[in-house]
Amino acid sequence: MEQYGIIGHPLGHSLSPALHNWGFARWSMDAVYDFWDTPPDSLAAFVDRVRAENIRGVSVTIPHKRTIMPLLDRVSTTARAIGAVNTICWDEHGRLRGTNTDVAGCLEPLRRVIPKPKTALVLGAGGAARAAIAALNQLGVEWVGVSNRNPEKADALALEFSIHAVRWDERHKNPCDVLVNATPLGMSGPYQGQNPWPMKALPQDTTVFDLVYNPLETPLLALAKTCGCGRISGLEMFLHQGLKQFHIWTGQDLDPDAARERLLQELG
Repeated sequence: MEQYGIIGHPLGHSLSPALHNWGFARWSMDAVYDFWDTPPDSLAAFVDRVRAENIRGVSVTIPHKRTIMPLLDRVSTTARAIGAVNTICWDEHGRLRGTNTDVAGCLEPLRRVIPKPKTALVLGAGGAARAAIAALNQLGVEWVGVSNRNPEKADALALEFSIHAVRWDERHKNPCDVLVNATPLGMSGPYQGQNPWPMKALPQDTTVFDLVYNPLETPLLALAKTCGCGRISGLEMFLHQGLKQFHIWTGQDLDPDAARERLLQELG
């Protein structure tokens, strides 16, 4: 049986096993996708285990997306540009390769809803924000801004990606075609109920993409609905990055609508 799984620390609830094990069953594959909680001081040993046990594919999450890069044989251009790996696979020469499907996870939903935005603002400056910015750049967005509570992080990201830094307390003063929430605000847990948007209204012609997927209806998406804005759930990013992972590992594709239904079942 082929082994796949997700590494991170601490590993809370993840939708990845539900998606990939469902996919293996759909294609009648003798494979299983597991959880591997891996503290930072055990990361190198885990990569050795991947090599020794011929583990076929790994999803990488916090806090390992950057620190795992030097432990691999190759890192894709996309992953290097973002500075993060979320997917490990074997290449055709038997080398352990890191890549990143988070950009595809952002890009596909945006293409379907608003294929040619001219302006965009990303809230947050972590790994999800980096993927969102890379996706917006691929879409050819003319003006991209980034805003974060820590202005130094926003400034650094703006410099790295040649975009614009926006002060956190001025983020509502930048009307844009796309607003992306790449912060944890609104997520189940300590941030639940919090809204990263400080105002009680949004411009109606703004499309809101909240990368938080649990809960599905975040405070930001609820506000967007009230204001008549276009909306994209964070479940769409998770879905499309996962579909891309599955294809990288197996060479097979999964039906997005059927996969979405499976994820919605898992979320209850």
